[in-house]
Amino acid sequence: MAFEDKTLVCKDCGKEFIWTAGEQEFYAEKGFENAPARCRDCREKRKRAREGASGGEQRQMYKVICADCGKETEVPFEPKNDRPVYCRDCFQKHRRA
Repeated sequence: MAFEDKTLVCKDCGKEFIWTAGEQEFYAEKGFENAPARCRDCREKRKRAREGASGGEQRQMYKVICADCGKETEVPFEPKNDRPVYCRDCFQKHRRA
């Protein structure tokens, strides 16, 4: 499929921007179906605003004991007693299996 540069209009600032053939090919490879709605500057501005909204807070981590190897580790979710929790290494082993 041959891609050609397209001119789009940013939904935030209203300015026209070029969606290059290379960018379209990248979107297609990733399986993205929609064209970008914002120009690069507005996407960056939006990304910075989201990062600022979190205030740089660290995610709450929970200390657990790995169900396989018994090593103490931390996970980014509150563990439930009905499911085993694994350290990073053991999780990868189970994932591949």
